[in-house]
Amino acid sequence: MEEEITGKYLLAIIPMIMGIVCLFIKGLIGDEILADGTIVEKNFFLIPLSYLFFFSGILTFLIMALSSTFKKQTSI
Repeated sequence: MEEEITGKYLLAIIPMIMGIVCLFIKGLIGDEILADGTIVEKNFFLIPLSYLFFFSGILTFLIMALSSTFKKQTSI
């Protein structure tokens, strides 16, 4: 039973983990401040990409949970 739940929600867990990894990599690489005071963000694209991954994982999780709930209600 527990393996079925883990496998079922793995599709939602993977994008959330990828979003966290993107933010971790962004923080690890860091930014650079030039002599004139401007900030150079080398991997700025990782921030919106991490949001995209994280929210797509949440959306997938909600859809799967709602469909599972509706299937249980119709079978009763």
